[in-house]
Amino acid sequence: MAQLFEIHPDNPQLRLLRRAAELLAQGGVLAVPTDSSYALACHLDDKAAADRLRRIRGVDERHHLTLLCRDLSELASYARVDNRQYRLLRAATPGPYTFILEASKEVPRRLSHPSRKTIGLRLPAHKTLQALLEQHGAPLLATTLILPGQSQALNGAQPIREALEHEVAGVIDAGACPLEPTTVLDLVPMGRGEPPVLVRQGRGELAALGLSG
Repeated sequence: MAQLFEIHPDNPQLRLLRRAAELLAQGGVLAVPTDSSYALACHLDDKAAADRLRRIRGVDERHHLTLLCRDLSELASYARVDNRQYRLLRAATPGPYTFILEASKEVPRRLSHPSRKTIGLRLPAHKTLQALLEQHGAPLLATTLILPGQSQALNGAQPIREALEHEVAGVIDAGACPLEPTTVLDLVPMGRGEPPVLVRQGRGELAALGLSG
């Protein structure tokens, strides 16, 4: 059965998050809270774990997976970012935004979009998730926890554990998530001198970035 980690939302217990990080290092998939909704997450460089994550989610290689990063320097290691893109990223992070950027050579080819060679990246503001990323010491590969045939993400640690008790290694319980998706912005056009493209309006406000919908 999946391990349940009950984490204080304001003062995350690092000993518990270290145990959760050990499950990631062993190839486990975790259900983790974010500043938008629960997500499935695994070690970036573990192909078997990434395949399991896609299977649980019910998506193929054409579906953009997201890298959860600790900070902008880490994000920039996995994406090609020019000065204009960097200024927008700095204004928007950490927060409930997902950015589509051109993948760098650091991203395994199997993880980037097969035709566009792009990758989705997030720098979340969720305190528990940031602490987990710190314990893990590297980005996590993630996707929103929407099960096949469903239209909304699962929310709440107990329902998630009951639904996925034999599919995930652990569930992190730091309270319910807002259950509102991230705002997704495609920043690839900025590299050609064009404005970013709004892919999905979500929790992140465009006005905060000086953009309009």
